[in-house]
Parts: sequence; structure tokens; C-alpha cells
Amino acid sequence: MIQAEQLQLIRGHKTLLNDTKFTIFPGQRVGLVGANGTGKSSLFALLKGELKEDDGTLNLPATWRIASVAQETPALEVSAKDYVIQGDQEYIQTRHALELAEHNNDGEQIGQLHAKLDAIGGYQIEARAASLLDGLGFTPDQIQHSVKSFSGGWRMRLNLAQALIARSDLLLLDEPTNHLDLDTIVWLESWLKVFPGTVIVISHDRDFLDGIVTHILHIEQQQIFAYQGDYTSFQRQRSERISQQHQQYQKEQEKRAHLQSFVDRFRAKASKAKQAQSRLKALEKLTATAPIDASVSYDLSFPKPLKLPNPLIHLEKVQAGYGDTVILHDIHFNLVPGSRIGLLGRNGAGKSTLTKLLAGELQPLQGEREVNQGLVIGYFAQHQLETLDLEGSAALHIQRIDPKASDQAIRDYLGRFGFKGDRAFEPVGPFSGGEKARLVLAMLVYQRPNLLLLDEPTNHLDLDMREALVAALQEFEGAIVVVSHDRHFLRTTVDDYYLVNQGQVSAFKGDLDDYSTWLQDNPLLFSNSKAEEKSDTNKKAQRQAAAVKRQQLKPLKDKLKKVEKDMESTQAKLDTVNEVLSASDLYQTASPEALSEHFKQQSELENQLALLEEQWLELEEQVQAASSE
Repeated sequence: MIQAEQLQLIRGHKTLLNDTKFTIFPGQRVGLVGANGTGKSSLFALLKGELKEDDGTLNLPATWRIASVAQETPALEVSAKDYVIQGDQEYIQTRHALELAEHNNDGEQIGQLHAKLDAIGGYQIEARAASLLDGLGFTPDQIQHSVKSFSGGWRMRLNLAQALIARSDLLLLDEPTNHLDLDTIVWLESWLKVFPGTVIVISHDRDFLDGIVTHILHIEQQQIFAYQGDYTSFQRQRSERISQQHQQYQKEQEKRAHLQSFVDRFRAKASKAKQAQSRLKALEKLTATAPIDASVSYDLSFPKPLKLPNPLIHLEKVQAGYGDTVILHDIHFNLVPGSRIGLLGRNGAGKSTLTKLLAGELQPLQGEREVNQGLVIGYFAQHQLETLDLEGSAALHIQRIDPKASDQAIRDYLGRFGFKGDRAFEPVGPFSGGEKARLVLAMLVYQRPNLLLLDEPTNHLDLDMREALVAALQEFEGAIVVVSHDRHFLRTTVDDYYLVNQGQVSAFKGDLDDYSTWLQDNPLLFSNSKAEEKSDTNKKAQRQAAAVKRQQLKPLKDKLKKVEKDMESTQAKLDTVNEVLSASDLYQTASPEALSEHFKQQSELENQLALLEEQWLELEEQVQAASSE
């Protein structure tokens, strides 16, 4: 298990974690959440051994193999498939050792290494790599292409595949869905649900977290708070905890005020001096509950558009593409005030091409794009973050839009987007991706658009900013067209869906759940290669076999979950007893009988925990054995 005690982590002059603790049991899938800058990525670096704790301890099994997603991908000549295979270092090392043994003609060593290759799935490595790449959206033809031929987003998918192919005990994923589309996110969820190891994932995608995690660790006020359940459950539990904390804080403040009032009134009176001293000691000993943290809040709203022409944009028999390459054919599309449309389709199908066409950044190859007078477009796309003036401040970017605006008005406006105080006047260069995205949104909102074209607007935004954007869009009176892999964002902001697939744009009758079903029922629509085609009979047989295996594993997994819950409960009780026994004044104030009872309880809980851990190991072995059959 992973266990932290009295953990302190400092980066530069900023304390990220202070005297905090947490426990993660094997097999748990944990969502690590918290505001940007609270230390999530630093905790990952600590787990990987790239950082050292400043105080306290962070222990994990020495034999555990850790896999994580590399943030950089060099422009290599090696094929995508071979690059992914390099992620299984155990296989690579065994292959090198086998080549050396064959060179030395060491028969015994050759036999042992072949046995090891068989044990670690080395003979299926190419099939495993191809399967992962298929799930992540690569065609059979593409997996033979060189790494350097892919764009940045597709290279990040290759890095993700490298992490998934490794035989790991602990898998660390930092925003894994940022470069994925909806169909690959659905595939990744399915893959993670059957992964036998421990997973810790940093994500701002609440639907993704709800789909995979069993526990949440929340970093707040330099502490890590543990919650059981998915993200939605965490929100409810945290709300209850904050409410209780606030009530406790209020009671303590009232008690402090009462004690302080008594001390102030009677400290100077000889007749009351003893009582005043007693109250003063009580005041000093009063446990301090932390006040509720006033975390960063966003006051995002779209001003009423000056005009709402109808229609805003009309596309008639449009072909769109680049040069001689036609991406979209025969598009008929009408946008009116109040339209709230989400675009669905795989990466590369043409969703961004359609938004560029609507924005006027791309001209039709054929057909008509008609716009009404008074149209004001607010267009958000990831490439706009790269066009910001890195030496200029956030305030300067707004001032360029509105030269007559005062510094105070700009300061107040940017404060609503989280740029507090002098932050609004600092250079944009060192800003995080989230801050740059907020600035682009601030610039967009300032121009009072009546049509919003949003291409992956939630990338880099923390959960609080996402919720603020959702609330603002729900009140927006103009039209909206959204491309997003964030299902919660889509569900809460759009009314209708359009499917972009095989060069066509058509209304999709259904919601996101229907789209997930459609993806499973129409896998061939996403293939560019005949070699990828499989018969419906084989697909059905595979699904039936998978269902049978799930049914066989369910009783074992249910037992495993029960033991894990019992372990957590027992560990919590043991922590409470240990905390009591660690109190310095206990041994002066408690009776021998009470001390004996505490020690007896400690011993019983330790024995109980040891037995539960043995049961867990036995059940885990049974699950793994059944899974590999």
C-alpha cells in the first residue's frame, strides 16, 4: 500500500502540503483533485522519486513498478507500434538479455529467458501494442507510420499507450483525456476498469472520474482529504464536511469570545483572578478548527448581445477542406439565436474544420456561407493560446480591445476571471495553461458575441472555472456550437447534437449515452482500412465471452471490495487508537485500567488488520489468476 504520514512538501517559497497523511490500498483507482497549483503534479513527482519530501514519510512497496505518461515525445523515425512497445521496459530488457545469451550460446540462459518472455506476455507484445493503438484511435496503417509524422495531440496518445503497455503495479495519469475524443475516452474508461493494479489519476473531467474512480484524494489548504466513492459522491461528502466544519468553527469562535470576555473583565480583580486564570488556560487549550477556505472564485457572465440577427449563419451545399483535400461534403447548416449545438465525431473527422468554417477562418471550397449583418463571433480554439503576447500583461490584452477602458475597470473585469490584484498586470509568458485559457475567454466575453464557437474550451481549466463557464453559458442568449470531450460540460450546455462522420454533418437523434452505444454498434465507421474489418459474429462472440468472464469474476471482486472496505475501517480505528496513545498527557491522567484497555484494543486491531491483508492478497491472486485464464 501507499502510506503518507506527517507529509510536508515545499516548492520554492510555497508550502504545498503540510503535516498531512493518506493511505491508498492496492487495486484502488484514485482521483487526485484540487485547484490548480495545490500540488497534484508535485505529488506525482514525489511518488515517482523525482522529488523528496521536506518532512514526514511517503512509503510505497519497493517492488512496485510505476508507469506514467511522458510529457515530451521526440520526433523519432521509429514506427508508432515500435515506440509503444518500448514502454514495456521489462520486455525490452529481457529481449536484450536473450540476444546476449544467444550471442554467447548460453543454452540454459536462453531457456530461462524464453520462459520469462512467455510469463510476461512478450510473445503477444505486438498484438498488445496494436490493440492499445486501435483503442486510442490509430488505424492499422497509421501504427506503421513514424512517430515524427504525428501531430502533438497524437504523440500524446502514443505516450499514453506506452504507459498502458507497461506491466505496472502503480499507474499515474495526469489529465489523460486532454488529447482524446469521446470514443477514445470511453475506451480508456473500459480499459482502466479491468486494470489489476493501482491507479491514481489527475483529471478535471468529472464524468471520466465518475466512470472509473473508487476513491478521491482532495488537496485543500495544504492537506489531503480522503473520500470513498466517485467524484459526485465526493462533492456531496465534501459539502457535508465543510458544513460541519463551519458549524464547529462558529461554535469555537463563540466559546473563545465568551472565555476572552470573562478574562478581560475579571483578570484585574483579585477576587476573580483564579477563575480568570482558569479561563485563560481553557482558552489556550481550546482546539482550533480551521476556518473555511475562501478559495478562488470566478464571476463569469456573458453580457447581453447588442443584436440577435436571425439567422446568424447559413451554410448551403458547402464543401470544406484544405487545398485539394475535401474534408466535409454538402453541408447544410443553419444557426439561429438560441441554437445550442454539440459536435460529435472522432478526432480528424472534421469537427474543428466545421468550427473554422463557421468562424470564417476557412473559406468554402464550394457552396455558400451566408452571414447576417450584426453577427459577432466569439471563437475559442487551443491555437489561440499560442497567439497571446507573452511579454504583454492580461490587462494589456483587454486594453487593445478597448483602448478607452480605465485601468481600474480592466482590473475589476479580469478579477472576475481569477486574475486578482497585480496578477492582471504581470507578463503572460509565465502563466499556466489554465491562466492563458482564462485570458482568452476573458477577451472573448469582453467583445459581447452573439455566436460562440468553442473548440475544446475546458482544456487546462480547473473544475471551478469549468462550472463557472457552464453557469455563464446556460444564461447566454445567443447561439453556441461546442466541440468538447468533457461529457458533463456538453450535457449541461447544449440541447442538440450533430454528428460529423465520413465527410457528412447530420443531426444526431439522441444524447451522449446514445452516442456511446452508437460507437459500440458502428466500429467500422471509424476505420480507414479493410484489414480492420471484422464480422459481426466475431464481435458478438467476443462480447459474450467478455460478459461470461465478468460474471465469473464478479463474486471474487465483490469479496475483494468488502475486504478493502473492512481494511479501511480497521485502519481508521487503529489510527484513532494510535492518536490517543500518542497524546503526551495520557500517561499522567489515565488510569492503569484505561491504558491497558487502549493497548489491548491496539493489539486486537493490528491483528485484525494483518488477517484482512492476508485475505486481500489471497483474493487478489485469485482475481488475477481468473483474469488471465
